[in-house]
Amino acid sequence: MPGDDGFTLARWLREHYDVAIIMLTSADEVVDRIVGLEIGADDYVTKPFDLRELRARISSILRRTRAPSRLEPQPDKNRRVRMGLAWLDLDSHRLHCDDGSELKLTTMEFDLLNAFASHPNRVLTRDQLLDLAHNRQWEPFDRSIDIRITRIRRKIEPDPAKPQVIKTVRGSGYIFVTEQ
Repeated sequence: MPGDDGFTLARWLREHYDVAIIMLTSADEVVDRIVGLEIGADDYVTKPFDLRELRARISSILRRTRAPSRLEPQPDKNRRVRMGLAWLDLDSHRLHCDDGSELKLTTMEFDLLNAFASHPNRVLTRDQLLDLAHNRQWEPFDRSIDIRITRIRRKIEPDPAKPQVIKTVRGSGYIFVTEQ
């Protein structure tokens, strides 16, 4: 490939566009595969390859990348969302208790709460939450979402040790359970 290498192109694409990336290369060292996946490639295929396998990998990525499009936030007529012990004001980006006092939120905490408010009663994976919260610089085993959700639970849950508002779905992710 003339000019920049595939890693540079993959990094640039990941930073600027929400597209699926399959690296197709003759570089088959383990370190090359790891770097390719860590900079944002969805898959890494080395030459020579079987066309049927490549087609199956493309189909697999298309199945995964189509799912977030169904998760586009729905227009919210009510710009305040009840979240456990608090109200999330989507316009002012603030979290308020019933008595009117404000609970401090970081930008990432607000983005996560907004993602949950936009997708109530749906399981969201860590990857989806990172995408919805616009944090593009994540690592494959990034657990920062878990830490932020623990902090959020302390603010909105009646009993953070037994969450009822933002529940963990083992092996899948998290779900914001709306009050019925």
